[in-house]
Amino acid sequence: MRFPSPEDPGDAGWHVEASFAAEDGSGYRTNLRSRGRALLMLFLFSDVGEDDAPTRIRVGSHLDIPPLLADAGDAGVDPFAFGPVAEAATAHRPLALATGEAGTVYLCHPFLVHAAQPHRGTVPRFMAQPPLPPTGDLVLDRADGDYSPVERAVRRGLGLPEA
Repeated sequence: MRFPSPEDPGDAGWHVEASFAAEDGSGYRTNLRSRGRALLMLFLFSDVGEDDAPTRIRVGSHLDIPPLLADAGDAGVDPFAFGPVAEAATAHRPLALATGEAGTVYLCHPFLVHAAQPHRGTVPRFMAQPPLPPTGDLVLDRADGDYSPVERAVRRGLGLPEA
C-alpha cells in the first residue's frame, strides 16, 4: 500500500527482484537460473494511474541482465548492491508505467528492471508482488532445445540462440 505523499518513499531505486535466501543467511539473492522465482508479478488491487505511484519498468531490460549475472554463479548477487549496476546497464531502455484498473495483473520476466516511485495522486494505491515459485531453476542448455519463454529470453540476453 502506498499513500499520497510529497516525500521520497525511500524504496524507489531501480532493481531486479530477489528470488531466494542466501545460504549463509546474509539476505536475499538472485541468480542467472532465477532460483525461486518463475516470474515477476504485479497485482493491482486499486486503480493505478500515472500519478498513483505505478511501478516504473525499463522495457526490454530483462535482456541486459543475464550477462551481468553470468559470473555470479549459483550464489547469485545481492539485488540491493546489484541495483546500481542494473540501473546503469539499462538506462538506455524506454520507460513504461504499470498502470491499470483494479484487477490488472502484469506477468513479467523475473529479470525485468523496475522501481517504485513517490505517490503524487489523491487516494491510496494497493498492489502486491507475490512470488511465483518455479517448478525448477532455469535450464539454459537443453539437449532437446525445448526452452521456456523465460529461458529463451535469458539465452537471447547471453547472445545464445533462443532455440
